[in-house]
Amino acid sequence: MALSQSTDTDGPVTELGEFLRSRRDRITPDDAGVNSYGRRRVPGLRREELAQLAGVSVTYLTRLEQGQSQNASDAIIDALARALQLDDDERAHLYALAHPAPVKRPQASKPEIAKPGAEQLLHSMGDVPAVLLGRFNDILAWNRAGHRLLAGHLDCDAPSWVEDRPNQLKLLFLDEHTRDLYVDWTDEAALAVASLRYVAAQFADDRRLAELVGELSMNSPEFARLWAGHDVRLCTSGAKRFRHPEVGELELGYEVLHLPEGNGQRILTHTAEPGSPSFAALRLMTSAS
Repeated sequence: MALSQSTDTDGPVTELGEFLRSRRDRITPDDAGVNSYGRRRVPGLRREELAQLAGVSVTYLTRLEQGQSQNASDAIIDALARALQLDDDERAHLYALAHPAPVKRPQASKPEIAKPGAEQLLHSMGDVPAVLLGRFNDILAWNRAGHRLLAGHLDCDAPSWVEDRPNQLKLLFLDEHTRDLYVDWTDEAALAVASLRYVAAQFADDRRLAELVGELSMNSPEFARLWAGHDVRLCTSGAKRFRHPEVGELELGYEVLHLPEGNGQRILTHTAEPGSPSFAALRLMTSAS
């Protein structure tokens, strides 16, 4: 895992160190029940305060942040998670960072292939807009309704172009049509980056991830800012508001169905409340020739 310099440490830190720092930056001493003293140079907890709350030495915590301690016990990780008041997704992410797979040279991954059964399921959904996403949000397949809802301005066959597939994150940050599609674009962007952070810990040695993050960071200051924030969330369900160019505003629920193989592929579906204006608008969109 690559090291980077940090202004809040006395040496290089790892992804684990950056994540721990970002989480303690957001907790005030009052939130943590710590008596504050002296002039504070950090917005949240000091490293020694986190160490005290977690019951570890400052030296050990420093070594952990700098990647010099690879065998942190579950008890220590649990203690850090409690002290930092992490939610379930952040806790899982902390475990993935603290117990990474053996470091390997970044590999140029082969282009992902849509699982045939998943693609068949996609097309059997009829008027339910659905897309099959790869581990890093490449669009591997979509049904007709999914294409019309999310990217009607693109060629319907675009997911089959293996070397130049559309990518949901690139569309969200770099494509004006997609940006205009989301009423709450700021929330959608933050959720997308937090979801990528969650996945990134599982595929840290994949060169495709580094290339994607690098390209987006260079071309989108908003992505770079969100990525630096280290927020983490496993995206599973919720609601989104769309401003569709054909049928106007839609409020749709979404569900993310993660495939059991654990390869990062997942199906994203969208539905509307029966009898609602959004339901009627969605039917109008999907019935259009």
